[in-house]
Amino acid sequence: MADIFDNTILCKKCGTKMEKKNLVKDNFSFRALVCPKCNETIIHPLDEQEYKKYLDLKNKEFKVKMRQVGNSYTVSIPKEIVSFMSNFMNDFSEQEDDMDKMVRLCIQDLGKLSLNFEAFDNLNEKNARVVKQREYKVIKNNQPIIHIKEFSDSANPKNNKKYIFKKKLEDKNNDR
Repeated sequence: MADIFDNTILCKKCGTKMEKKNLVKDNFSFRALVCPKCNETIIHPLDEQEYKKYLDLKNKEFKVKMRQVGNSYTVSIPKEIVSFMSNFMNDFSEQEDDMDKMVRLCIQDLGKLSLNFEAFDNLNEKNARVVKQREYKVIKNNQPIIHIKEFSDSANPKNNKKYIFKKKLEDKNNDR
């Protein structure tokens, strides 16, 4: 079946020939046509449809069983997640000989695990840099007494910074 993006498409606003581009949103790659004059953008309808499926799966909460097998625990991954992933990677199929695919498991936060499919590691190598900012506030008597700001950059760890702001508490006994 022919793809509509294989044809020349003119911008409906200014009539200029649109250029093919790849746009990324939430680590999801979209095929798009962008007008070089007015920046009008058309996203490929199939990519938009897959993105909606992705958002539906992302926002859906799965309750899965955890079982002990020997000295390890197993967790069932719902078939709809694996089949969704197989649309992007040929490495993931539902055949028996492909069931031994490796995944990476790590603790992301307290009470939160991260499960990463190895086949997606190669896709994310281009965007491997992680920049984070966190803020914490300690509040006492509805007043912030400690404010902590953390900045971290995986590409430049020497630029990681932590700022701590402390506010002195007024002693109410001295106010008498």
